[in-house]
Amino acid sequence: MKGFKNASIYVEGRKIVKTNLTFQNGLITEIGDTACFEQIFIPQNAVVVPGFIDEHIHGSKGYDTMDAKIGALSIMADSLLAEGTTAFLATTMTQSKENIGRALINANQYKKLDRKEGAELIGIHLEGPYISPKFIGAQPAEYVAKPDISEFDNYNKLSGNLIKIVTVAPEVDGAIKFIEHLTKNNIISSFGHTSATCVDIERAMAVGASNVTHTYNAQSPLHHRDIGTVGMALLNDNLNCEVICDTIHVSVPALKLLVKSKPHDKITLVTDAMRAKQMPEGESELGGQTVIVKNGEARLLNGALAGSVLKMNEAVKNMVALGVDFCDAIDFATINPAKNLRIDNLHGSIKAGKKANFTVLDENFEVLMTIREGEILYKK
Repeated sequence: MKGFKNASIYVEGRKIVKTNLTFQNGLITEIGDTACFEQIFIPQNAVVVPGFIDEHIHGSKGYDTMDAKIGALSIMADSLLAEGTTAFLATTMTQSKENIGRALINANQYKKLDRKEGAELIGIHLEGPYISPKFIGAQPAEYVAKPDISEFDNYNKLSGNLIKIVTVAPEVDGAIKFIEHLTKNNIISSFGHTSATCVDIERAMAVGASNVTHTYNAQSPLHHRDIGTVGMALLNDNLNCEVICDTIHVSVPALKLLVKSKPHDKITLVTDAMRAKQMPEGESELGGQTVIVKNGEARLLNGALAGSVLKMNEAVKNMVALGVDFCDAIDFATINPAKNLRIDNLHGSIKAGKKANFTVLDENFEVLMTIREGEILYKK
């Protein structure tokens, strides 16, 4: 049995407390007075928080989900430990049916390996191809498709039923029936890359849509005669809002507006990172498109933002810099995505019986240690 002794720990329901914590066989066994255990030593200024969960990430360390290779997902998963992420959704993009299929088959095969060395692959976020060409962002326009239930069911079968979130534009033909189908199959429908009106959003919510893909980005903005996707995201307390908190994709005032408008259990930090994350700046690639990374920004040659190079610990740090309470900011990256993905029985907070997934941060939000299911997998 291993554990922390008299450490600063963000315990569920108790904020940060000085206490002991033990874990065994991958699960948290006890918090508080405990018997003898093998102590994991951390600095006095460190704080133990739950492992981060990234529900929207394309790539890292030179590799991408769409590479459709076991080695690519392995390196991605391993690299995420350095930013405190212990679980993630491998995210696809709008591409040909063949390329999407290969990526899904590969994720299925990777999941079956049950690798314990990196962050855990907990599912897939299918971002496209069922989106609007009017808000294409960095998605290749030639592969945009209308929602197709039969096609999607084949995709999900190829993935081994790993698809947890589908980004969809609710205004396109067939979208409402498609969203209804996803809801019946316990798959999250997420508004994204969409020109939806407030009426379109209302119709989709009525059949179960509940998430917003990278809020503010690639979606109809707020207007005083039609509040669009952004306005509906801010207005509706039931919608979970992903946000890329790098202060590049979303300005500081817009981030503050989101935090002020939303219940704090409905904000989820994502990185939407592409393969250039944790790599030197310069030329990179996304879906066959050239990307230039400079000054922390990843852009296509036409200037469009092409995902991010954001690390999750930096996203949390940026939220705190906005004035968000430390524990709330941690929630945005832990229990909120866990609840959204319906995995909070095992993930997202520090509580007896849950997975022993921890991130150890210093006062500057640098990751000192990442523990997944009781094993130290990263140490600075």
